[in-house]
Amino acid sequence: MAPATPLASAALDVDVFGLDRQAKREWLLHGLQSLTRHHHAHCAPYAAMLDALWQGGAADSLEALPWLPVRLFKQLELKSVADDQVLRTLVSSGTTGAAVSRIFLDADTARAQTRALARIFSHFAGNRRMRMLVVDDDSFLRDRSRFNARAAGILGFSNFGRDHLYLLDEQLQPDWVALAQWLSKAPEEPVLLFGFTFIVWQSFVQAARRDGVELRFPAGSMLVHGGGWKKMDEQKVDNAAYKAALSTTFGIDRVHNYYGMVEQVGSIFFECEHGHLHAPAYADVIVRDLKDLAPVADGTVGAIQVLSLLPGSYPGHSLLTEDLGVIHGEDDCRCGRPGKHFGVLGRIRNVEVRGCSDTRTVPSA
Repeated sequence: MAPATPLASAALDVDVFGLDRQAKREWLLHGLQSLTRHHHAHCAPYAAMLDALWQGGAADSLEALPWLPVRLFKQLELKSVADDQVLRTLVSSGTTGAAVSRIFLDADTARAQTRALARIFSHFAGNRRMRMLVVDDDSFLRDRSRFNARAAGILGFSNFGRDHLYLLDEQLQPDWVALAQWLSKAPEEPVLLFGFTFIVWQSFVQAARRDGVELRFPAGSMLVHGGGWKKMDEQKVDNAAYKAALSTTFGIDRVHNYYGMVEQVGSIFFECEHGHLHAPAYADVIVRDLKDLAPVADGTVGAIQVLSLLPGSYPGHSLLTEDLGVIHGEDDCRCGRPGKHFGVLGRIRNVEVRGCSDTRTVPSA
């Protein structure tokens, strides 16, 4: 096996939201074709699938590019680098006893994904490192055997903050006294909050209401959250209600959701001020019909396919997910950012829960 292609680093040479539709399609197609050839040459199982199902993988459009079902990473170890070049192995979150994805990163891919996440985040939040509240526990820092997609997400976003406070204990119960003391040290400084969607709801918003806690965060504070929405749907809480609760309970008015997965770490799709998820220059989404998997028109619900120029050490550059979504438009979002903007509507029916924040709840008494 050969080292990963340097394409991942080159993908970050363009502005994170700096390409219009035509330029982006040409840019992505060229890069993704190169990645397909690279992985075909250096990952034997991937090559076998491409030769059998895709006539080798040649494509003249983004929609014609070969893709892998994301579930395949639960069943096969797919990598395009030698074992001694694997810097880090990421393991997906999932329900107890379920198979997990294993994603193999070499140094170049890990570096590119870290840079990509930083560029996307700074585009929305600025370059200033704010004090950071992590709405989770820190046990994974002491036990790296638990290092999975959840831990990777926390550590990845932790790079953008300083003076970190982990709010929850291992039972996912908040320490309100510690939070009040922490806030009192710099009462006027905006705070960056990070957590997984349902845990923020359960162990922060609902816990504050349960405990009668009244805390107001400084002006300019923002929450970044991601993960599955299944449990939120069960509680009949949508994105608008979620944001309203953060504003009412804590005075936090800047709330950004993001969509991403361990199989394409770094290729996150951030929510803009108008509630739309955005594809950066080096990534894209296609929505496919659930019956025949043909691409569908904007405004039509289907299965989400994600494309990314970042996975150089494993063939994860074109994946069909198990999520439902709809593309709202391209180059025409009110926020002014070019590229596709879309929404995620939940899991395809009869598919196992796999979101980071859907898999942990506060233990019952």
